[in-house]
Amino acid sequence: MTMRPFRFAVQNGPFDDPSELQRHALAVETFGYDELFTSDHVGGSSVDPFIPLMVAAAATTTLRVGPLVLNNEFHNPALLARTVISADQMTEGRVVVGMGTGYAASEHDAIGMPLLPPGERVTRFRDSLLILRQLLDEGRASAHTTHHDIEIDDFDARPAQAHVPFLVGGNGRRVVTIGGQLADVFQFTGLGTNPDGSIRAASFGVDDVLVREQWLAEAAGDRDVERSSLVQICEVGTEVSTAEALAERLKVELDVPTDSPFVLVGSVEQIVDKIERLRERVGISHYVIREPEAFAPIVERLKGR
Repeated sequence: MTMRPFRFAVQNGPFDDPSELQRHALAVETFGYDELFTSDHVGGSSVDPFIPLMVAAAATTTLRVGPLVLNNEFHNPALLARTVISADQMTEGRVVVGMGTGYAASEHDAIGMPLLPPGERVTRFRDSLLILRQLLDEGRASAHTTHHDIEIDDFDARPAQAHVPFLVGGNGRRVVTIGGQLADVFQFTGLGTNPDGSIRAASFGVDDVLVREQWLAEAAGDRDVERSSLVQICEVGTEVSTAEALAERLKVELDVPTDSPFVLVGSVEQIVDKIERLRERVGISHYVIREPEAFAPIVERLKGR
């Protein structure tokens, strides 16, 4: 496992107001973040996962952009490749593609799209990633699987960057394994799904993450996969939630939030110390947060170190 320098990213908007988004993206870049991410949902705060990012990229010079993460079930990999290539061209090579299996049954029900059972969903996910990788890297793909029937000899359009990075997020062993085999960045999420398709804190403790880190390392072999955390709770300052309140909110044991890479709560010094310890122990060097201004002092202290 390579000890990588720290990188930081933001997952939040406003993604429905171009003027505000331009200001937001420029502030995120100025604070020192490396990436700005959208999401891929139907209902609630749903926005297209790519279109707002073109506005954000146009307002900045170095900020990389992408969806975090695409619901693979919503997308045909060939049509997705077309979108990714176009977005990468428009941003002059600054796209990162975040991918996940999808989980929200209510969103699928709302649009009349069946949600595959978990096992089939993961199989389709792997097939989609392989097809997408072929199309982005080689401009061609041949795949005849249970869920895809694709034969493209020449895709013609090519992305601006030689290699469009994949970020794969997940928690189960098969998804972690796929991440080790195919991702440039693997994101530990600490999230599982309830029977109704809603999400819950699962594998939130650092010991659980270490198990997944071992799965990842075994699957990656000689591949150098960056380790990432999607932070679920971030509070910076002296007036922050107590350990008891955090445990109650997450419905986990009292000691879990203290070492969890998904909970960054405390003073700047305390959070810096925790992030450094987690890199030593788990290898996580990439953090995605949703509070860019509050977290900016940590970015200033740690970015590139």
